[in-house]
Amino acid sequence: MAQLLEVRNLCVEFPSRRGTLRALNDVSFSISAGEVLGVVGESGAGKSLTGASIIGLLEPPGRIASGEILLEGRRIDNLPDEAMRRIRGREIGAVFQDPLTSLNPLYTVGRQLAETIVTHLPMTWTQARQRAIDLLASTGIPAARERIDHYPHQFSGGMRQRVVIALALAAEPKLVVADEPTTALDVSIQAQIIELLKKLCREHGAAVMLITHDMGVIAETADRVAVMYAGRVVEVGPVSEVIHQPSHPYTAGLMGSIPTLDGHVDRLVQIDGSMPRLTAIPPGCAFNPRCVHRMPRCTQARPELMPAGATRAACWLHDKAEAA
Repeated sequence: MAQLLEVRNLCVEFPSRRGTLRALNDVSFSISAGEVLGVVGESGAGKSLTGASIIGLLEPPGRIASGEILLEGRRIDNLPDEAMRRIRGREIGAVFQDPLTSLNPLYTVGRQLAETIVTHLPMTWTQARQRAIDLLASTGIPAARERIDHYPHQFSGGMRQRVVIALALAAEPKLVVADEPTTALDVSIQAQIIELLKKLCREHGAAVMLITHDMGVIAETADRVAVMYAGRVVEVGPVSEVIHQPSHPYTAGLMGSIPTLDGHVDRLVQIDGSMPRLTAIPPGCAFNPRCVHRMPRCTQARPELMPAGATRAACWLHDKAEAA
C-alpha cells in the first residue's frame, strides 16, 4: 500500500540560553491512505510536537533541525509559510484537544466553515454554505440547517468537537491530525467521536494520525500504533500486537497499568520515576533509569527500532547479534 505520509528521521530543536534542547530525536513512521495510526505516550513524550511539525505549526523558537516530512512523496517540511498554509486545511486537516481554541467566538460556525471551504475549494459562498450544512449533519449535529448560524458558545463540548471535526474535513483533506480529540469529553461522547473518526476515515479514505494517551481509545480506533518516549518512537506495530504482546518494557508498563474487567489483580503495574526533562535525558536508552530489564549496554548505546516479533521495538532485548 502506498504511503500517504512519511516522516523520516525527524529532529526538532529549541535553542535556549543553556544550549540547544532536542525535543524530537530521529522520529520515523509512515501512514497509508485510509489508515488510522495511533500515537501514544506519557505527557512530554513528543506526541503533540510531532503533530505540530507535520501541520507546520511549530511554536518559535522551535525548528526542524533535520529529517524530512513527505506527503504523497512530496517534501513539505521546507516549504515557505504561504505554500504550507495552502496545504494546511486543503490536504492536511487538524482536530485539536480544546475546540474552543480552534473556533473563533466572534463568528458563527457556518461562517467559519464556509470561509474554509471557499478558501480551498472552487465554490461560491452559497455552495460553501450548503456543504457546511451537509458536513455538520454528517458529523451528527441535529438540525444542522438551523444550528449553522449559531456561535461556538451555543454548542456543548461534544457538539463543538463535532464542529471542529467538520472544519478539519471541510476541504476534503487526505490526512487528519487529531491531537487528543476526546480528552475533554465524557465517556459516552468519547465513544461517539471515536466512531465518527472511524466512519469518516472509511467513507473519505482519509488517513488519521490520532494522538492520545488513552490506550482504550487506541484499541477501539487505530490500525497501527506508535509508542513514543522522550522524543523518540520506541515501538511501532499493529495495534492488537502492541496491546496484547508489547515488545518494549515501556509499552509493557503502559499496558500493565490499565485495569481489566475479565481478571483480578491485587496491584497494577507502576512504572517508577517520570519522563525525563529535555535537559536531563540520560545517555543510551532514555528509558533505562525506569526499566526493570536494564543492562550495562542500555546506559551506553541508544537502540534503534529493530524487529521484535510482529512489531519493531527500540530495545536491546531484541538485538539478535547480542543474543547470538
